[in-house]
Amino acid sequence: MTIDSGFGTKARRAVASSVLVALLQSATAAGIHDYTVTVDYALSRLFVEARFDSLVDTVTARSRNAGKYLVDVRSCNDSRRIKMRNRRMMLPEEGVDCLNYTVDLARAANEYRSNSVLAAGNIVVSPSLWLWRPEINSSSALDIHFRLPDKVRVSTPWQALRTPPNSFHLGRSPQSSHAPIVFGDFHYEEIEIPGARLQVTMLNGKDPVNSAAISSWLRAAATDVSLAYGRFPNPSPQVLVVPIGNGRSDSAVPFGRVIRDGGETVELFVNQYMPLKAFLNDWTATHEFSHLMLPYVARKHKWISEGFAQYYQNVLLSRSGTYEDLQAWQKLYEGFERGRRSRPELSPNEAAESGIRNGLMKVYWSGAAFALLADVQLRERSGGTESLDTILGRFQACCLPSNRVWSGPELFARLDELSDTPVFMALYRRYADTAGFPDASEVFGRLGLAVSDGKVRLSANAELQELRQSITQTDVAIAAWRQRLAALRQESAW
Repeated sequence: MTIDSGFGTKARRAVASSVLVALLQSATAAGIHDYTVTVDYALSRLFVEARFDSLVDTVTARSRNAGKYLVDVRSCNDSRRIKMRNRRMMLPEEGVDCLNYTVDLARAANEYRSNSVLAAGNIVVSPSLWLWRPEINSSSALDIHFRLPDKVRVSTPWQALRTPPNSFHLGRSPQSSHAPIVFGDFHYEEIEIPGARLQVTMLNGKDPVNSAAISSWLRAAATDVSLAYGRFPNPSPQVLVVPIGNGRSDSAVPFGRVIRDGGETVELFVNQYMPLKAFLNDWTATHEFSHLMLPYVARKHKWISEGFAQYYQNVLLSRSGTYEDLQAWQKLYEGFERGRRSRPELSPNEAAESGIRNGLMKVYWSGAAFALLADVQLRERSGGTESLDTILGRFQACCLPSNRVWSGPELFARLDELSDTPVFMALYRRYADTAGFPDASEVFGRLGLAVSDGKVRLSANAELQELRQSITQTDVAIAAWRQRLAALRQESAW
């Protein structure tokens, strides 16, 4: 694996500009609010002391239910009890510089639906239920210090501070959903992959978890994503593995999601009774990790983020040897067909914004067709010096991880700035607001992908045959390593 360094002049100027802006922003002093969070030995109560950088007259929690779990709230200085009204703390008009409050942690934990399948002593509680705070913006942030009982750990997606132990920095973020904060006696390890160190939390289920098997699978899936441009897109994401049993699915990984709230979390719900080989052949983790190659894109442009992840999950599983190249193209074709049949009267933007249930395939696959069209144009116009891989690699170098929400046009304009052969905004203007589905049939033909009765076959001597091969070409070393993992005598991963 190699890291692309072939920046054109235009791309170098764009990256240098981004670095300068970041340096200027970091030079601005931020108001830091200091929180000390004490957890009792039974994981039943949180005791929070919040010391603010200056007087504040408003603190809020993100969840509407947070007020239900407040046991007591007082000013630190005179022990005045603070009353609540409509989920809002009634602070004195002159403001306060310090609060002490207590949260019923055990009750709040019941809001995380999978807590019922976890072993005793493992709970997940979103900070939206217990973290009452002033607004976090470009000039303010929180430092949060946990005081924990013996044998109790904490796992967060937040930036770890060097000292004291169990201390974190929480700054501005897209707040795409509610971050999972984990308390308890769970397995934690850090997994080294190209360009990153995964912060892995494996919760304990009703039955023991084989952490070695889980580690092998996560390392393989994350390494898949590094095959795009030589490194993983986030240097230290939180990866949360939640064992939920067989449930109603025979999949090894029935569900996964990415949460961007104070940091980036990849949450993977797993069937702990499946063999390791089933995990290695599952696409879910590769898909979720691929999301990290883009920032959080506004919901009305969700088709972009979901589609790029769909495209890469198939391309990368071919590069890692999990799929044969024909299998990857067959899966892409079948996905494109599902997208084409889904609400043909809607454009990708309309489908994403409306949230219409039977239009989901358009949301999930129109961006994948867009990604293929962009990838082929970049490779063809540049003579192979640029690709979707290299442009996303440049974007990662300048702009990821990102602490804000991006619109689709803003993202594509930035990608065009990083390219010597811009293609993204032209494709966006052509397809984003046009009813139907991005037409990849001509590109399929030029790549040598012939379709008959729904089956894809590879044609010899196609115009763009070598370009097609470069998209899905297997990394021989990675494929051999994955085969050795799959051959291990671990019929059950657990």
